Amino acid sequence: MQLQFAMDTLTIEHALDLAGKAAPHVDVLELGTPLIKSAGLSAITAIKEAHPDKIVFADLKTMDAGELEADMAFQAGADLVTVLGVAGDSTIAGAVKAATAHGKGVVVDLIGVSDKVARAKEVTALGAEFVEMHAGLDEQAEDGFTFETLLRDGEASGVDFSVAGGITARTVRAVQESGARVAVAGSAIYSAEDVASAAAEIRAAMSEHAAS
Repeated sequence: MQLQFAMDTLTIEHALDLAGKAAPHVDVLELGTPLIKSAGLSAITAIKEAHPDKIVFADLKTMDAGELEADMAFQAGADLVTVLGVAGDSTIAGAVKAATAHGKGVVVDLIGVSDKVARAKEVTALGAEFVEMHAGLDEQAEDGFTFETLLRDGEASGVDFSVAGGITARTVRAVQESGARVAVAGSAIYSAEDVASAAAEIRAAMSEHAAS
């Protein structure tokens, strides 16, 4: 399983600082949607140039103009982009077309999708590389939130999936046990006093589980 670091910051400078500290311990560097909206496509280029050996994940959350938006991000240096699962099939297919042309990939974010299992199968058939079982920051703040539902949906889908929703060093083992392809950690790393140590702690928990 890979570890993805979601950088929900608003400036390229801060993103570069965070990425520099976490990079030795993570596989994927994600530019969060707020960062891309704030800083633009140049943020993608900056991260990819600074870390060419890492997978750069542009969390566009595209809802329309799939081919155009994906193409823009791939040209800027992204390796993976997100399209929303609630978008139409033609939007997802358009993004996949752009990904094929660039030799890159599309991840379909299932945030807000009521039947994640069914939609996961549908979008994989459309060419998505994998799906993201995702609970957003607002949902995580709601009473009664638990990401176990995301794990169950991922397992039931039978397709490649990632999990995003408040993952920490304490919970990442459950994600690993679910068979997820990628675990996405955000605030557990970027809000820590020591970003590098926080990323290393999650990586260590993954490695310890894999060895057991």
